Amino acid sequence: MEMSLQKRFWEIDFLRGIAIIMMVLYHLLYNLHYFAYYNVNVYSGFWMYFARTTATLFIFLVGLSLSISFSRAKQLSSRVTMETKLFLKYLRRGLKVFSWGLIITSITWVFLREGFVIFGILHLIGISIILAYPFLKLRYWNLLIGLFCIFIGAYLKSFVFNFCWLSWLGFRPAKFYTVDYFPLLPWFGVVLIGIFFGNLFYPDYSRKFQLADFSSLSGVKMLCFLGKHSLLIYLLHQPIIIAVLYLFGIAKVSLF
Repeated sequence: MEMSLQKRFWEIDFLRGIAIIMMVLYHLLYNLHYFAYYNVNVYSGFWMYFARTTATLFIFLVGLSLSISFSRAKQLSSRVTMETKLFLKYLRRGLKVFSWGLIITSITWVFLREGFVIFGILHLIGISIILAYPFLKLRYWNLLIGLFCIFIGAYLKSFVFNFCWLSWLGFRPAKFYTVDYFPLLPWFGVVLIGIFFGNLFYPDYSRKFQLADFSSLSGVKMLCFLGKHSLLIYLLHQPIIIAVLYLFGIAKVSLF
């Protein structure tokens, strides 16, 4: 199904919007546990898997969106223009997201200290956007490489190491604790699998399967809106949740 190069695939925004709702719900429960000492087990069982499912969906959609963006750029640009400018586009986008990750690191260092974010989901997404560029052309190899990254990441999780400088890659030091941790291994593998499915189902910026258009429905439209503004919502939702819990006397927040 051909798409105008100026339009978006509504189902991608819809899925991202669902992930946003899941993320906000989990972080509400996490904040109730962390700041209000509610007896909610967010580290194991159902809510742990809920959080991992949410993150996996987000990161998978990063890869899917990158493949769609790349396909669109190929349609709009000549080969020379694409090769010379497109990488810079992804480099700027990746550095922007990674910079927000560094801001999150700084804020959590000030307010949390123990457990501050070293390499969280924004760090991962920012670096992945940059690293993914050469993989966008590989198409089906991304599935194999992605699964290999996931396997290596799962294997590394069984060990602890006496150094911390490769924690961003997946080499966890002993007694390592951070509230948000998404190392490249295994999570870059999820990005690559997203690229694989993007190339499979949305080649040449066209949808290769039939899908009814529900984008005009109010609920779908709301979720698509959330999906289109996922980065902004990610950056704002935690301060808003914590502030609301604090104002209602539910959370006990120490500023310093």
